Amino acid sequence: MLPPKNKDIYNATIKMFGSEPEPAFESPERMQRVWGRNWGCDNDVGTLRAVLMHRPGDEFNVIDRSKRIEEIGSFGDLDAGWYWQSDDIPDLPELQKQHDMLADTLRAEGVDVVYLKGVDGGRFKSVYTRDSSFSVKGGSIITRLAPRMRHGEERAVTRTLGELGMPILRTVSGTGMIEGGSFAWLNSKTAVVGRGIRINDEGIQQVHDVLKHQGVELITIDLRGYDIHIDGHFLMVDVDLALVWPRGLPFSFLERLKELGIRTVEMTPEDNSWIVNGLAVKPGRVIMPKGMSDQTRERLEGHGVEIVEIDYDRVQLNGGGIHCSTCPLIRDSVD
Repeated sequence: MLPPKNKDIYNATIKMFGSEPEPAFESPERMQRVWGRNWGCDNDVGTLRAVLMHRPGDEFNVIDRSKRIEEIGSFGDLDAGWYWQSDDIPDLPELQKQHDMLADTLRAEGVDVVYLKGVDGGRFKSVYTRDSSFSVKGGSIITRLAPRMRHGEERAVTRTLGELGMPILRTVSGTGMIEGGSFAWLNSKTAVVGRGIRINDEGIQQVHDVLKHQGVELITIDLRGYDIHIDGHFLMVDVDLALVWPRGLPFSFLERLKELGIRTVEMTPEDNSWIVNGLAVKPGRVIMPKGMSDQTRERLEGHGVEIVEIDYDRVQLNGGGIHCSTCPLIRDSVD
C-alpha cells in the first residue's frame, strides 16, 4: 500500500489527469488531434478527399489464356484458384490506361489518390479495392473476402492503411465473410448491406457491432440468386438521390428509401448495366462509365446531377467497375 502522503498525491493526480472518454473516438476534433486527419466516411456522396486504388500490375501474369473452363464460358484454373470473369482478356497496358484515366479524373476533382502496396501472389482482383476494406466514421473495417483467389488481399490493405496512419476499427474474423462492394451509406445514421453468396450473417454482425457504437442503423437486404454485391444495383448520387436497377433490389428496400426521403432514378433496359457502378465525388457530381441511355441521362440531369464519363469497359471485363476500383478513405460530412 502507498503511504498516506503518497496516496493523497496519487489520488490528486488521478483526479486532475484522469480518464476522458469524451469526445468519442470518431469525433472530428479527436481524429484531427490524435490521428492527424479526419479519417473515414459517414456517407457516399460528400466531397471525396482521399481514395485507395490499385493500378493493375504484375499480378496479372498469373493468367494463362490456355486455361479455359467451358462450363463458365471463360478462363480459369480450378487448382490454382483463379478465374477471369468474361470471354475477353485485355492486355495489361489496356487495363492500366483506363485505370490511369480514372485516377487522373479523380485527381482533377481534387482527390488524393493513394495506391495499395504489397500486392502479390497473382491476386489480380486487388484492383477492386472497394472490397478488401471500407470506411466508416473514424477509420476502416478490413473485410474478409469470400473466394479463394482473393484470400490474403486483406494483408496488403492492412499494411497500407497502417502506414497511412488510418485507424483500423475492425478486422472481420472467424468465419465471417463481407466485402465492401455490398456496403453502402444511405445517410450518416443509416447504412445498408446486401447479403448473398459473398456476404454472410456473421460478417454482417461484426460490421453491425462497429456501427451500433456510432449510433448507425445497418439495414440488411437479400440479394437475388447469385448476385455478388449491392453496387451492381444501387448508387447514391446525391444527398437524397440514388440511381437504382430496381429488378435487383427488394421492394421493401425501395420502400425504405422513400421513408428515408431518398428519391430514385431507375435505369432503363437500354442502359449499360455498369453505369450504376459509378462514384460520387461530391453531392450531385458522379464519375460514370460510358453507356448511359438518353432517358436516364435526362432524368439524372433533371435532378441537377453532373455526370463525368470515362471509358472503363476493359477493366470491367475483370468483373468490377469504377465503384469497385475505388475505396474512399475520407469524405466530407453532408449533415
